[in-house]
Amino acid sequence: MKRIEATVQATKIGAVTEAINDIVGGYTILEGKGRGSGARQEMRSGRGTGTITAEFNQVATVSTVIDDSDVEKVSTAIADAAFTGKGGDGIVVVSNVDSVLNIASKKSGSEAL
Repeated sequence: MKRIEATVQATKIGAVTEAINDIVGGYTILEGKGRGSGARQEMRSGRGTGTITAEFNQVATVSTVIDDSDVEKVSTAIADAAFTGKGGDGIVVVSNVDSVLNIASKKSGSEAL
């Protein structure tokens, strides 16, 4: 089993979740602030005469655990949905999962997904 964590622009979270809804059994979304290679937002200050560059961008992290056979499909779906062609589109991280236990059903391994 693999764990996929994708950090994407917060404005793209709807497209990303729509892209993976039919592929994965479930996922978790955490919204926050991040700083990467993308351009940060310019905001007006004072009476609209000056500008300030935001220190962080609004991001969301989608996390899910899937079978090994679905890694490429899920990674590609996320990348395609989050793509804008500009720096700061996000990152997809895939890591190994040793075990999974579904608390409600007491099932473990692939059956828990």
